[in-house]
Amino acid sequence: MSEQGTGTLRITLVRSTIGRPADQERTVASLGLRRLHATVERPDTPSIRGMVTKIRHLVKVEEVPAGNGAGQRLENEA
Repeated sequence: MSEQGTGTLRITLVRSTIGRPADQERTVASLGLRRLHATVERPDTPSIRGMVTKIRHLVKVEEVPAGNGAGQRLENEA
């Protein structure tokens, strides 16, 4: 978690929300995670970081540096 505001975060739901408080279930849903082992990419912003911190025991987070996306690979192939 080095430079905030750059790149994206790859967030994977690794634990169930069954039996968790309702606010944690809503946080998981607001990130777009619908089922176990679902992965989403979200921009690395303070608000997303706050949501991830709230449910850090349910998710796995990887930082994806800016510029390492599919768009860059397409430019290199063309």
